[in-house]
Amino acid sequence: MALLPCGTTWGARNLPPQFMPKYAVDNRMLSYASCPSRTRVFRSLSSSIFARDPLRVNVRLHQSSHCNRGSRLIVRAEADYYSVLGVSKNASKSEIKSAYRKLARSYHPDVNKEPGAEQKFKEISNAYEVLSDDEKRSIYDKYGEAGLKGAGMGTGDFSNPFDIFESLFEGMGGMGMGGRRGSSRNRATEGEDQVYNLALNFKDAVFGVEKEIEISRLEACGTCDGSGAKPGTKPNKCGTCGGQGQVVSSARTPLGVFQQVSTCSACGGAGEISTPCSSCNGDGRVRKSKRISLKVPAGVDSGSRLRVRSEGNAGRRGGAPGDLFVVIDVLPDPVLKRDDADILYTCKVSYIDAILGTTMKVPTVDGIVDLKIPSGTQPGTTLVMAKKGVPLLNKPSLRGDQLVRVQVEIPKRLTDQEKKLVEQLANLNKAFAKR
Repeated sequence: MALLPCGTTWGARNLPPQFMPKYAVDNRMLSYASCPSRTRVFRSLSSSIFARDPLRVNVRLHQSSHCNRGSRLIVRAEADYYSVLGVSKNASKSEIKSAYRKLARSYHPDVNKEPGAEQKFKEISNAYEVLSDDEKRSIYDKYGEAGLKGAGMGTGDFSNPFDIFESLFEGMGGMGMGGRRGSSRNRATEGEDQVYNLALNFKDAVFGVEKEIEISRLEACGTCDGSGAKPGTKPNKCGTCGGQGQVVSSARTPLGVFQQVSTCSACGGAGEISTPCSSCNGDGRVRKSKRISLKVPAGVDSGSRLRVRSEGNAGRRGGAPGDLFVVIDVLPDPVLKRDDADILYTCKVSYIDAILGTTMKVPTVDGIVDLKIPSGTQPGTTLVMAKKGVPLLNKPSLRGDQLVRVQVEIPKRLTDQEKKLVEQLANLNKAFAKR
């Protein structure tokens, strides 16, 4: 087969071997010198070089702004699922299944450690999924991978290849493989996390406190040891899902057949049905109360979350327990306010004290402390009391500050004597201003 330029198109034509252009053939890829960049999809009418059947290829031409001698024509063939499994196009379902089982054993990543083994395993699984399904196989035989994509069935990477493997070999344990994925049925599942809301007063949040809390959680059932089955009974395979733990529902649409996989409602995804334990009703867990001693660190604030590991609900079938998350809610203080690591306080002083200066008793988280108000303090001035704020979370040796905002009070009414003294002061101020 040769590729010949014809105007802006490319044509396929058979030529005697001695006249054929020189191709580089590597894994269904052809390289050929060419000029204008175009993309064409075509089929060779007959080619004994590659296969007896027509070959579907995608052609991509690479070029710069001019015709370059180094530009290349790359021809890629679609995946041939029959060749991947090593079967003929007339192979029966049993032959396809047998071929898949043999190849899957050889290329499974837990057995074959060679580079590329896992990718080959996925290709084998994709090919089997298409060819083992009558509808997908019919579409593939007529239209190739493009037909599967048009029918909404993807382009070959359809399902988890390890799930397909499990469905045929009933889990990997029987083959002596290391349980790379493990069976999804009867798999231990981690317990759910629990959330507990804890209210703290203002100072407890600032300096930390040790609290004893009582929680309600699910613990492993002592009667059935967490299995959920009545002691002395054996589980049976679920008749609804055939032991797979999942059921597949199909819906035919104008775009093709869509399949949906969902957890089996009869067995809850376990694949087995057993006589439920009378103590836990088959859940394997029972609700109990427990008291926990909780150490709250200094510096927590509203919205802070403390994590207590393994104090959540117990896992199913021996799974690890979840965690307990304690969410802090700090009750407000009637006098002091908090801004991150700083404490805010508003101090009211008379205009006389603001003018002359004074010392005031100020509340802090450490108790009552004397604060010096400098003479001439202006309304709205903020005074800083260093290291009288909140300890930094997880760094208790470092603390914020207390910020005291001075609010100067101006009297609305004055006695006659006060008014006379203020007027005298005003006259002195005017006389001083004229100098």
